[in-house]
Amino acid sequence: MTLEDTDAPASEGQIAAMRVLLEEALQAGVLGLSTGLAYPVARHAPTDEVVALSQTLAAFPGALYVTHMRDERDRVEESVGESIAIGRRAGVPVVISHHKCIGRHNYGRSAKTLSMIDSALRHQDIAMDVYPYEASSTVLLPELTRHAERILVIDSAAHPAFNGLELSKVAEKMGCDQEEAARRLSPARGIYFQMSPEDINRIMQHPRTMIGSDGIPGPQAHPRLWGTFPRVLGRYVREDGVLPLEEAIRKMTSLPAQIFGFARRGRLQEGFHADLVAFDAETVLDLADYDTPDRPSAGIEHVFVNGVAVLANGAVTGARGGRFVARGEA
Repeated sequence: MTLEDTDAPASEGQIAAMRVLLEEALQAGVLGLSTGLAYPVARHAPTDEVVALSQTLAAFPGALYVTHMRDERDRVEESVGESIAIGRRAGVPVVISHHKCIGRHNYGRSAKTLSMIDSALRHQDIAMDVYPYEASSTVLLPELTRHAERILVIDSAAHPAFNGLELSKVAEKMGCDQEEAARRLSPARGIYFQMSPEDINRIMQHPRTMIGSDGIPGPQAHPRLWGTFPRVLGRYVREDGVLPLEEAIRKMTSLPAQIFGFARRGRLQEGFHADLVAFDAETVLDLADYDTPDRPSAGIEHVFVNGVAVLANGAVTGARGGRFVARGEA
C-alpha cells in the first residue's frame, strides 16, 4: 500500500511509488491501469495524479487507461471531458467503463457525451462499454441513494434480513431516511434503478461501444451476471431492433478483442482460437430477473472455449477450456 490516507491527493513520492508498482504489473502482462474515481477510495485523486500514473502506460504499446468515471450524474459531461483529457495528456487509449447518465434530470445527456467522444475520436483512441439494463449495481452508499428511482438491498452483512427489500421499505421499518438506512445496512450492495432506455440505446448503438455485463457474483446478484448477452440478442436485436444482429455480435466479440489486444480471438477465422457460441437467433433470450437473477438464458445451444465444449446441447459439460491470455498473445 502506498497511501495510508486516501482522503488526500498522493504526494510526489507516493505517485513515484505507484508508478513503480504499475510498471512491474505492466511488465508482468496486465492490460493497463483501471481507476474507480467515483468511489470514496479514489475520489480525492486529482486529474494530474491520474495523468502522472497513466503516463507510465505510454511505454507499453496498447496499454489502456480504463476508468469508472468520477461522476455519471450531474457532472457526467465534465467527467467524460476529464477522461478524454487524461488519455490525451498521457498519450494512451481510453476505455470508459459502462457509460451511463444517472438520474431522471440527467436523462438524454448521452447525446452530448457521445458528441464529445466523437470529437475526441478524431485525434485519439476512445472506447466504452454498456450493459442492457436500466438498473446498475454497486456498493450501497448513502450519497448514491439520491438519484435512483428505487433501490433494492442485496448482501447486507449488518442486516441480512433486509436483503431483497426496497431501500424505501427498509427506511420505513428503521424509522429513518434512505441515506441513514444505507449507512446502517453497510457493508452492503444495492441495485439502483436510475437510467433511461433512450440513453442505453443511444450508447449501445455507438460504433465504439462494447457490450459488457459488469456482473458481480453474490447470493443476490444483479441479473446482468447471467443475462446480459442473451438480453441484447433477444430484446435489443430481435424484439426492439436497436442493433442489427451482426453489429451486436461484433460488439461482443471482435471489438473487445481488438480494443484489449487479444490476438487471434474474437472472429470466426482459420487459425484463431475456437471461442464459439452457437445460439438460436429466434429463441435466444435472458430469463434472469431481479427476483431470480440466476436463471439460465434460453436459446444457447453450444459453447466452446479454446475448442473445448463447456456447454453442449444446452447442458454444462464440466469441462474447462479457459487459460490465461496475455495482451498480443498468438
